[in-house]
Amino acid sequence: MIDALFDVLARVDALLWGPWTMAFLAGVAVYFSVRSGFFQVTGLRFILSGTVGRLAVGRETVGGQRMSPFQAAATSLAGTVGMGNMAGVATALSVGGAGAIFWMWVLAFFGMMSKTVEITLGVYYRERGPDGQYRGGPQATIRRGLGWTPLAMLFSVGMLINAVFAASMLQSHTVGRALLASYGMNPYLVTGAMAVITALVVLGGVRRIGRVSEALVPFMSVAYILGALVVIVSNAAELPGVFQAILTHAFSPVAGAGGVAGVAVSEAIKQGMARGMLSNEAGMGTAPMVHATAESEHPFQQGVWGAFEVFFDTIVICSLTALAILSTGAMSSGASGIELLLVAFTEVFDPSLASLIVSGAIATFCLSSQIGFFVYFETSFVALVGDAPFRYLRWIYFLPGVVMAGVADVDRMWLVANIAVAVTAIPNLIATLSLGGVFARLMRDEVSGERAFTTAVIEQTGPTMRGFGATSRSTMP
Repeated sequence: MIDALFDVLARVDALLWGPWTMAFLAGVAVYFSVRSGFFQVTGLRFILSGTVGRLAVGRETVGGQRMSPFQAAATSLAGTVGMGNMAGVATALSVGGAGAIFWMWVLAFFGMMSKTVEITLGVYYRERGPDGQYRGGPQATIRRGLGWTPLAMLFSVGMLINAVFAASMLQSHTVGRALLASYGMNPYLVTGAMAVITALVVLGGVRRIGRVSEALVPFMSVAYILGALVVIVSNAAELPGVFQAILTHAFSPVAGAGGVAGVAVSEAIKQGMARGMLSNEAGMGTAPMVHATAESEHPFQQGVWGAFEVFFDTIVICSLTALAILSTGAMSSGASGIELLLVAFTEVFDPSLASLIVSGAIATFCLSSQIGFFVYFETSFVALVGDAPFRYLRWIYFLPGVVMAGVADVDRMWLVANIAVAVTAIPNLIATLSLGGVFARLMRDEVSGERAFTTAVIEQTGPTMRGFGATSRSTMP
């Protein structure tokens, strides 16, 4: 019975993530890149001054249940910088070959704009509850911008499933099994500790989530980057050959050798684009829900953080993982997934130290994802049933990882998460395309300095946020 169910889920997954879905995702990214005049290049100075440039002059402080722009970006990165940057890249290499990295870079380049668009629209169409907290994302964008409530509800359902399975269960399960294998630690204690830490952070509201994220994300990122750089620099002589392999195998098949199957160009494209997209989440609709909570002067001003996030997540962290694996020759070990990265680090570091670095990265990356995804869980839950029921049902988020900690193999549950991701991505992409004109006006408004538009915040009329049935008063200009 269970096997039959998963067979059906596998077919649904293959249908939803077929070539047309990848073409749709890539097509939307290319479309907005062209329509914006390749702003990720022509507007690079604007992007840098609006993101890292603002950090150089000090981080913003805001009051109430709101995040600063940087805290929103850090929380969004907390949800994206995770297993996809390590195990995801390693899987792309083992299945798609070195050429997959080239196509990962290509999609990231164009994805910088699609993520900018969805965040800009998410901030523009957000809502403010009686507690002063902003909430928004594709749910509000679809409902307020297009009036398509059923599509908004579909997005929320998909995001709830994705948050519960991908973040709450699978991320903590990965840490539990990894520390069990490396150090013999009880997975129930590990996942239980992660659930407690996550609860202590997220139940303090978005401000506490933002403060923890802005501290945790730079720390974990710098620690992993330094470790990867040591591996790469130690094998610097191999880098010219590595880049040659990436470019060559992106356009020509890799012949099998030593009993290893060859890799077709189509597989390199598929793996590179799929793993890159699932890592930086450009077009997936997740980031707007976090950025909608930020205290920002203009929607596009917050939107450019999306371009920065894609660059940092994929061009920086994913690339370091790939270069570490390829430069050490770990590909010839026959390992796959996270074990492939461990082999690469063991080539330079003592095995115990390599295991500590990789295990530490897994633990912090997965914990940050679990914390960041709670914002998506809360936003989707409140959009469906309202704020009052959520106060009593929010505990659901912390349980799956602990309950499933003792199950050795939950890999097939990724099918559920993958299907849920598709159910969120497709409505989000439809909405961004349909509202492309709104984005274009917002972009021109901010870049030109006119600032004629402001965020279309609405005040909820009831004592609580009442989901899709709520009435509202729009202040949209």
